[in-house]
Amino acid sequence: MYKKSLSFLTIAVFLVIIMFTSSCKKAEKTGETSEMEKKLTEFINKYVEKVKPLEKALNTAYFDASINSNEENWGKVAKLEKEYNTIFFNKDDFNTLKQIKESNAVKDPLLKRQLDILYNTYLSKQADTAKINRLTDMVSNIEQMYSKFRAKVGNKLLTDNDVEDILKNSTNNEELKKVWLAHKEIGPIVADSIIAVVKLRNEIARELGFKNYHEMSLKLSDQDPEEISRLFDELDNLTRDEFKKMKSEVDEFLAARVKIKPEQLMPWHYQNRFFQEAPQVFEIDFDKYFKDKDIVKLTQQYYASIGLPIDDIIVRSDLFEKPNKNQHAYCINIDRENDIRVLCNVRPNARWMETMLHEYGHALYEKHYAKDLPYLLRTPAHIFTTEAIAMLFGRKGAEAQWIQDMAGISDEEKTKIFDIANKRLKLQQLVFSRWSQVMYRFEKSMYENPDQDLNKLWWDLVEKYQMIKRPENRNSPDWATKIHIATSPCYYHNYHLGELFASQLYFTIAEKILKDDPFKVLSFTGHQEVGKFLIDKVFSVGAKFEWNDMIEKATGEKLTPKYYAKQFVH
Repeated sequence: MYKKSLSFLTIAVFLVIIMFTSSCKKAEKTGETSEMEKKLTEFINKYVEKVKPLEKALNTAYFDASINSNEENWGKVAKLEKEYNTIFFNKDDFNTLKQIKESNAVKDPLLKRQLDILYNTYLSKQADTAKINRLTDMVSNIEQMYSKFRAKVGNKLLTDNDVEDILKNSTNNEELKKVWLAHKEIGPIVADSIIAVVKLRNEIARELGFKNYHEMSLKLSDQDPEEISRLFDELDNLTRDEFKKMKSEVDEFLAARVKIKPEQLMPWHYQNRFFQEAPQVFEIDFDKYFKDKDIVKLTQQYYASIGLPIDDIIVRSDLFEKPNKNQHAYCINIDRENDIRVLCNVRPNARWMETMLHEYGHALYEKHYAKDLPYLLRTPAHIFTTEAIAMLFGRKGAEAQWIQDMAGISDEEKTKIFDIANKRLKLQQLVFSRWSQVMYRFEKSMYENPDQDLNKLWWDLVEKYQMIKRPENRNSPDWATKIHIATSPCYYHNYHLGELFASQLYFTIAEKILKDDPFKVLSFTGHQEVGKFLIDKVFSVGAKFEWNDMIEKATGEKLTPKYYAKQFVH
C-alpha cells in the first residue's frame, strides 16, 4: 500500500497533486505572461518553503505513531495535520492563484502544471475549517482503535498475522468460525465512527460543489466516475465466468479439507479474513520455500540484481512485529527526497515475501524521481501507477522462475511447480479482481447513501461478486472490519487499475526490453536493464506528465485491459 499520510485530507492533497490539464501549448511570452509566471514562481517558492518542513514533520509523526500507537503519538499527528491544512485555508493565497489561473497567461508547461496542482489543492480546502479539523481528529481516533485492536479467542489475544495463520492452516471448523468471528469484533467498535466520518466527508464534498465524497475523490484524481464504473462492469464481465469456474474447483478442495459439502462452505473456510487472496488449494505449499529464508535479505538481493538497490531504505524501515504497531504494510516518503520508509510485519512465508517485494516497489518509485523535478512534481503520475510497480514486483514472489532464482529450488522442483504457480497466480488475480468489485461498489453506494442498511449492502455484494454465502442471520458491520474503508477511502479501484498497468508493463519489459517470451513468466533477476527502463520511463518523470501520457510514452499504448486479460483470463 502506498501511504502519503493519515486521512482523507492528506490523501485528497495527493489526489489533487496528480490532477493536471492537458493543455501545454507553447506560446510566445508577452509582458503579461512574464509577469504572471514571475508571480507564480514567487508564490511556489514561498509555498514550498512553508510546506516542505511541515510535510516532513507530519509524515515522520505518522510513521512514529504507526510503530508505537498511543494517544500522545496520534495526538501529535492530528495537531501537525491541522497545522498543515491551515496553509490551504488561506483565502488570500487562493485568490492570488485564482487571478493567475484566470489570466491564462502561464504558458511554461512545468509552471502550468504546478499552477493547476496548487489551485485545485487550495480549492479542495475552501470548505469549513472547523469541519476539516474535526474530521482530522475523528480519523485519527479511528486509526488508534484499529491499531490497538486484537482479536480475542478464549483468553488469547491474536494479531492479524495470527488470525491469518489460523484461517490458512486450521481444519477445525469450530476454531475457524471462532477466529473469524473474533476478528470481526472490531466492526461494532468502529462502525458508528466510520459512518460519522463518511457523512462529514460528504458535507465537505458538497460544500465544494460535488454530489458526495466518492465523486469528489475520483474527479480530483482526474478520473471520470462513469468511466471507472464502466471499466469495473467490463472487468466483471471479463472475469465472472472464469472466476466461477475456478472457484468451483476451490470449493471442492476446501470442502474436502474440512470434511463438509461444498454448499456448506462459509466465509471462514476461505483461508483469509476477506477472501481477497487465493486460498492455498494446490499441492504445493509455497510457504515452505521461505520458512527458513531471510525475507528482508532476499528482497535486497533481488532488487540489487535488477539495478535497483534498496539498502538505504531498509535501514530506515520498520519491518517486524511489535506491540502497539500497525499490523498492516505501507510505504511512505517522508520528505520527497531521500527519506523513504517501509512498514511491514514480516514473517518467513510466501505472503510476506510478496508483500516485501510489493512495498519496496513503491519505495523505489519514490527513490528515483529526477533530482531536477520541481518539488510539487515529485510524486507518482497517479496513485495507481505506483500500485502498478508494487504489483509488478509483488507477483514475482509467486512465480516458479523467481522462486528458483532467489530461494534456490532445483530445476526439477521448478518444473514441478511451474504450471501450479501460474494457476495460483491466475487464481490470485481473479480472487482479487472480484474482491475489488466489492470494495469499489460498496464505497460508491455507501457515500451515495450512508443511511442505508450497510450490513446488508456488504453481504449482497459479497454474495454477488465473490460468490460467498453470508452466515445465517448475520447482521453485523463486517464492512467496518476493513481498515481501508475508514482510513484510505475510495482508493481500492486504483489497486485494480494498477493490476492492469502492471500487466501492460510486464509485456513491455518482456517483449521490448528483454526480447523474450512473456508467457515464460520471467523473473527479471539479474537484468539491470529492467531497472534502467523503469527509472527512465516511469520513476524519474514523477508527475511531469498526465498519467495516461506517461503510460503511452513508457509502453507505446495508453492504459488498456487487454494485457491483463491476456495474462490472467484467457
